[in-house]
Amino acid sequence: MGRAVAAARPRVRRLDRGQWLDVGLVVVTGILFAIAWPTLQLTHHVPAGVQPVIAGLAALPLMLVRANPALGWAISAAGALVIPVVYDRTEDYDFPWQVVHVMVLMALLLAVSMRSPLAVVGVAWVSTALLFLAYAPGQDGRGWAFGLTALVVFGLLIRWLVLSRRQLAQQEEVAEVERARRAILEERARIARDLHDVVAHHMSLVVVQAQSAPYRIGDLPDEAKAEFDSIGATAREALNEIRGMLGVLRSDGHLPEHAPMPGLDRIDELVDGSRRAGMEVTVERGPMPVLSDAAELTLYRIAQESLSNAARHAPGAAVHLHLSGDAESTVLTVVNSAARATAGIRSGHRDAASGHGITGMRDRAVSIGGTLTAGPRPDGGFEVHARIPSVPGATRPEPVVGSA
Repeated sequence: MGRAVAAARPRVRRLDRGQWLDVGLVVVTGILFAIAWPTLQLTHHVPAGVQPVIAGLAALPLMLVRANPALGWAISAAGALVIPVVYDRTEDYDFPWQVVHVMVLMALLLAVSMRSPLAVVGVAWVSTALLFLAYAPGQDGRGWAFGLTALVVFGLLIRWLVLSRRQLAQQEEVAEVERARRAILEERARIARDLHDVVAHHMSLVVVQAQSAPYRIGDLPDEAKAEFDSIGATAREALNEIRGMLGVLRSDGHLPEHAPMPGLDRIDELVDGSRRAGMEVTVERGPMPVLSDAAELTLYRIAQESLSNAARHAPGAAVHLHLSGDAESTVLTVVNSAARATAGIRSGHRDAASGHGITGMRDRAVSIGGTLTAGPRPDGGFEVHARIPSVPGATRPEPVVGSA
């Protein structure tokens, strides 16, 4: 016997909150039924064989208060409508229903107002109020109708309070998810900056040193030159992979290769934007080979930065952009004249050369095997000259050579 009790305890402990409520509901309903049956003979003239049925009609609908309160209310209200008509009350009892029946009906009406659709709540409220107005003795029907109205209003207030708290909890959950997501994005951006500042910079130096080693060190054997070329190619490939990884870290869950990257086809848009800003820009194009996406992106960024520098440091200057190439390399040259406004081109571009703009352009060119030079011209202007390796193979259709 002791072992059976010990084995049953874990099953009882595994009951959740809803199951415990159901157990309590069964117990309360059983108690009310046990009260309604013996006392029914004191309130109504009901045959002994029918008394369990009438007592069950008064107490048992409470079992539906959690599963389906509207159905439970309908059963209880139907019983309250029929019982006073079918069975007479005793001489000492002048109320149409048992106290248990009234308690269950009010509990079910409260549950309906808290959980059922508003249309059902309206029907249950009006029907119950009319039921009490029709059957309650004397002036008691009005008082009961007023009390039932207050009960429904109380249930609706609880319903809206629970709903508002639930919505608030959902909003807080969404806000917490958003904060966590923002923290992750900020951390990814920080990692991307660190990788760019440390890894990309040093890899660029590796590429530069590997490419310049045959010129700095004399009498290198062919095997050593080939080894340096391999080191440079491997470092450039690693740089491209690092940039792809940085794009993933900086993106908001979308891979960077799915986003359109600017290329040479958008140079005209870039120039038009500069002209709209008041700059005097001319463009000259020559024959163009087929370029990789990385090469086109690099040339676009160099042209973008050069035009931005000219606008900032040489206001009013005329800018000329030349772009042409062959099977070996593609050349981009951006030249601006001396500034016509107060900010001088020499001082301005000297400051720019010591900043990050030109350094970034040079790093972009070097990372794909190209070169970039930038400096002042004798006439007071400034020139940026970039040479990017072309992709061997097919060539583009011959463009119209001229100025725009």
